[in-house]
Amino acid sequence: MYRFLEETAGSTMTRNVTTVTRATTIRELGEMFDRDDYNTYPVVENDEVIGIVTKFDVLKCFAFTPNQMLPRYSDLMNRTVADVMTSEFIYVRPDTKLTRVLQLMVEHRIRSLPVTDGDNSLVGIVAREDIVRALAAAAKD
Repeated sequence: MYRFLEETAGSTMTRNVTTVTRATTIRELGEMFDRDDYNTYPVVENDEVIGIVTKFDVLKCFAFTPNQMLPRYSDLMNRTVADVMTSEFIYVRPDTKLTRVLQLMVEHRIRSLPVTDGDNSLVGIVAREDIVRALAAAAKD
């Protein structure tokens, strides 16, 4: 288990990350969620991470109260990521220890975190599955 204490986000992250833009429609995003089986996509503009969008963000579009009129489904599906994304998000750097990544995931109930460099450029993403794999590998030592 001591090996896990030394692991970093950069050593376990996925480097080839699928991203979206603010202009991506909810319809396109839904198709991506189905195709890729991801729960989160970083939102990138000019090579900088400007937010994240999750399946939960999409579901919130469909949550209505008695005081709200129900929009047409096609209108909802034509909304864009800009309408539902989270602009204030937690991210880590490649040198962030996995113990810290795990702590952030547990504290904030997050499934994955973007990994950015000093310029906020996306360099990867670390997901719960990456943490589980790193824990299993460390337990073998």
